[in-house]
Amino acid sequence: MEKPDRKVIVVGGGLAGLSAAMKLAENGCKVLLISVTKVRRSHSVCAQGGINIAVDLKGEDDSPYIHAYDTIKGGDFLANQPPVLEMCLAAPAILRMMDRMGCPFNRTPEGDIDFRRFGGTLYHRTAFCGASTGQQLLYSLDEQVRRYEAKGMVEKYENHEFLRLVIDDEGRARGIVLHDLYNLKLQVLKADAVVIATGGLGFMYKMSTNSTFCTGAANGRLYMQGMKYANGEFIQIHPTAIPGADKMRLISESSRGEGGRIWVYGDSSKKIEFPDGSVHPCGTTGEPWYFLEEMYPAFGNLVPRDIGSREVLRVCELGLGIEGEMQVYLDVSHLSKESQHKLEAVLEIYQKFMGTDPRKMPMKIFPAVHYTMGGGWVDWPSADDPDRAKRFRQMTNIPGCFNVGESDYQYHGANRLGANSLLSCIFGGLVVGVEVPKYLASLDKSYADFPEGLFADEMQKELEIQTHLLTKDGTENVHELHNELAEWLVKYVSVKRNNKDLARTLEKIKEIRRRYEDIVLGDHGKTLNQTYVFAHQFRSMIELALVITKGALLRNEFRGAHFKPEFPQRDDEHFLKTTIATYDPDLDEPVITYEPVDMRHLDPIKRDYTQAKKVKPSLQNIPPNIQLPL
Repeated sequence: MEKPDRKVIVVGGGLAGLSAAMKLAENGCKVLLISVTKVRRSHSVCAQGGINIAVDLKGEDDSPYIHAYDTIKGGDFLANQPPVLEMCLAAPAILRMMDRMGCPFNRTPEGDIDFRRFGGTLYHRTAFCGASTGQQLLYSLDEQVRRYEAKGMVEKYENHEFLRLVIDDEGRARGIVLHDLYNLKLQVLKADAVVIATGGLGFMYKMSTNSTFCTGAANGRLYMQGMKYANGEFIQIHPTAIPGADKMRLISESSRGEGGRIWVYGDSSKKIEFPDGSVHPCGTTGEPWYFLEEMYPAFGNLVPRDIGSREVLRVCELGLGIEGEMQVYLDVSHLSKESQHKLEAVLEIYQKFMGTDPRKMPMKIFPAVHYTMGGGWVDWPSADDPDRAKRFRQMTNIPGCFNVGESDYQYHGANRLGANSLLSCIFGGLVVGVEVPKYLASLDKSYADFPEGLFADEMQKELEIQTHLLTKDGTENVHELHNELAEWLVKYVSVKRNNKDLARTLEKIKEIRRRYEDIVLGDHGKTLNQTYVFAHQFRSMIELALVITKGALLRNEFRGAHFKPEFPQRDDEHFLKTTIATYDPDLDEPVITYEPVDMRHLDPIKRDYTQAKKVKPSLQNIPPNIQLPL
């Protein structure tokens, strides 16, 4: 690691990318940081509600082990358990680190960090900065990265986009090809390791809470270069978002953590089945019906997101949506001014886009695509693994290519608990900051030992793609193709799925892929050509859409965010396993295989959110030598 020519490329300037860059620089690596936007505008700034840390400052007898239990259970037992446990054990140190960096967490009158409740738990373990937690965490990390930038340890390439890995004859990553988003100038960056931290793919669905640059294209390109993609079918739908004509806008779970209530007007002539199988009238006619509170008395409005989304949809499908539309009320008008002030950033968003004051009138909301549980497959040798020295945490099946944050599949299983995303992003980034130097130390060659032709060949491939796209003269509009893709995905591959429509969607995506070959761009120039940039992204987005849809078609069970009414039970015998998709250019569909889930700490139990019972879990087989990244 003393060799000054050993560089690391970090692709992504959000929480995962910045924490990775900070830790790598701290450990003596020269970091090249790539971001499609200004780092301080990365999508992490859109995270509102908080970050989960079990430090028990509320006196509830909480602990990292209970946090791990809630996370594993919340993910419907599809997450490998060692990384989940290690993340939860590292969380208190991450909180102390961010506090020392000056992140402005909300405080109690006594000066302690304040905590609110979030979905899927009975504990107050979500630290927060009003309703702009992601932004404050990102700004704090950005300041640390700027310190290393001033020392020459970090070099930023903002407004640049990753296009492909450079892979040597041993299959190892040795750099990337990228382009400048202003002028499409192509460039090769050389390094001995590449960290991908490019976030989710929500914009594939268009009607999502994600920024428009959250396309998933980087992961799609890696997938087409041989990276395994895991659990693609698990897409999180957030229960509360502002319906819009162009996209959906998040109304944070913090609004319910502070006491917000979801309701519709009741109709006693209609009946609905509760989670325990009993059938009840849909409230009292004409009166507010707080349906989540009745169905799930223990968790109420803070049930996990997959459950909340399904129940909101079910109530709307009964015809009980507000004003007859697919929307319900989220009401914070009864909260104190102090509680409303903690939600100021969220309430301002609603007022700006809807024109009414949510402090006085209930908000109209509906579920929206929000988060990608699946992502790049990454390794995780446990602390007691005999091959630990030869395997590296967070490394994909492409040696030297690491994947962290929302773009990996590691921590959330079939459903992410609210406020676990910020923790997993920072933790994953810190882990690669430790693992990459170990990987570099294991190499006997550097990128400098390879001929220039290796890098020139990859540059030429991208030049040919650029020339081909800019000179195409077909009849299809890539944005219209995206509209069609998004419409099918939202309709058939979101909250509710069935095999007949999934099979139809699979064929529709293949049709869109064929029509993509006949696109024409309205702009053939190279200056600020956003249509070209998106057209380049859309090709790999199509492949990930096939991964999501085929994975959902083959998984015949009900688990977490994957809901098939025709298969109403979780099937641990056949589907307690990770979906692995691999790309074969000679086939028109992904190759789907499965691998077992590491269940060493906790046996599967029923996901029951109707009982107000705090569990003290007995986690098994915990090694004494867990290595945390701090």
